[in-house]
Amino acid sequence: MSSGAREAEAKRQAALVTGILSRDADASTLPTRESGARALRGLQAYRVNAHASAERALGAAFPTVRQLIGEEDFDRFAQLHWRDEPPARGDLAEWGAAFAAWLSSQQPLREWPYLGDCAKLDWAMHRCERAADADFDASSATRLGDTDPSRLAVVLMPGLAVIESRWPIAIIHRAHHDAGFSFDEVRDAIAREQAESVIVSRRGWKAVHATVDDATAQWTRQLLEGCDLATALSQAGDGFDFTAWLTLAISSNWLKEFRVLGD
Repeated sequence: MSSGAREAEAKRQAALVTGILSRDADASTLPTRESGARALRGLQAYRVNAHASAERALGAAFPTVRQLIGEEDFDRFAQLHWRDEPPARGDLAEWGAAFAAWLSSQQPLREWPYLGDCAKLDWAMHRCERAADADFDASSATRLGDTDPSRLAVVLMPGLAVIESRWPIAIIHRAHHDAGFSFDEVRDAIAREQAESVIVSRRGWKAVHATVDDATAQWTRQLLEGCDLATALSQAGDGFDFTAWLTLAISSNWLKEFRVLGD
């Protein structure tokens, strides 16, 4: 196939996908090799499959959100999200990064102002469980004693994430995944707009979350952004206890290694 033919085929496929995803798509106008009833059946089959795929993929990645708004409404919004933000790759388990922000923009969901942050927590836990396995390199801790902090990076575990919310997202999550948790506590925390910062990490193969104070959340975010140790300590201020954090980070499986920048 010539380069011109490949380009034409790519454009045809792009137009086909755009047309299929459009809510007003007409089978007779789609750039397919079929026509008439066969084209219509193909369009209908694709849409049924796409809707089912969207429901399964997002339902697996966002179980808390699914429970919050109900399965029927969740499936409908999953279908709409597929139309607005279709997958860019074949692995549907990788699709959903934009769902939290998209949910926050949906007018019918404004009565749940915490929904977007709950979706962020769901997605962070989903991604964490798919992250690469890693172990803490205890020998790298010797670099704390022989390397200038401005040349040290504190490397956190793959998949670790921090979420800072003005809503009680950890309490909401536990209430929907722990059968013994009281929803009275959830309602009270939401009524008080109890802010929570959460670190997502992995214990074995399972993602877990831990509520942390603002200083720890800010510190973690700076490390994830690649801040060197000296700068992170300076911005954390005198009240931050690095030794206490280090002990917690190792026991919680947050810390991967200390790395000399430039190595």
